[in-house]
Amino acid sequence: MANSINRATKGRLRSSYISSIISISLVLFTLGLLGILVITAQKLSAYVKENIGFDIYLNEGVSDADALYLKKQLDASIYIKSTQYFSQQDAAKMMANELGEDFIAYLGYNPLNAYIEVRLKADYANNDSIARIESWLKRFPQVKEVDYQRSLINLVNDNVSRIGLVILIFAGLMLFISLVLINNTIRLSVYSKRFIINTMKLVGAGWGFIRQPFLLKSILHALYASFIAIALLIGLLYAINKEVADLLAILDPLSIMLVFVAITVTGIVINFLATLMAVNKFLRLSADDLYY
Repeated sequence: MANSINRATKGRLRSSYISSIISISLVLFTLGLLGILVITAQKLSAYVKENIGFDIYLNEGVSDADALYLKKQLDASIYIKSTQYFSQQDAAKMMANELGEDFIAYLGYNPLNAYIEVRLKADYANNDSIARIESWLKRFPQVKEVDYQRSLINLVNDNVSRIGLVILIFAGLMLFISLVLINNTIRLSVYSKRFIINTMKLVGAGWGFIRQPFLLKSILHALYASFIAIALLIGLLYAINKEVADLLAILDPLSIMLVFVAITVTGIVINFLATLMAVNKFLRLSADDLYY
């Protein structure tokens, strides 16, 4: 009879542990997915901004050597991600391809200026920074004009800011929900063992001695839950990457590893603190209060 009761008790505890681990792993999976979404949004934002640029039109008569010297100066600047030089002949060829005819033969001369196409680093892809860069560029004698679309740059930055704010609010909400769910799961798990806690108190065990196995088990369960969440995330990323081949080009391995480490640490910390608070609560209760 005693053996059957012990087996039933162990079965209930095992079931409680498994349900707790699964619940926490699903919450950590959601947090990990959110982390990957945030990183992807940041990288896409940087990609869009780094495709914002402008053209530097050069004065007539500027030699290729002088133009390439200016290009070298730009490449050394902290603002610039990349540059590309187009000579008058290059500009004429591109215009002829667009028009579908040789306009130089019709005009008798090449009216186009050589220019340098500039792509900015993401942090400087805004009108204020470009205005300062424009003032700096106009000091070079080779530069005739700096051409960029102010309205487009404002539109891109405004949209990126709005999307970033929405994702930030959503991330904060999801983090709060995750904390509540994990805390409730742990409290229910500890609640099922409240009589064991009380029995240990009655035989004279100290609070630290009683807390220790619960806290160690909470760390172990958090690790199990983290491994399950990471496995689910890897499976999801693999499935998405089969459909969207460029996903892993956006999400570099280091970023993915940081997400995995973050959800593992988050799971351990939240589990530990929630278990500590729950056990302390039942340690303070009297035997009569345990039935309510």
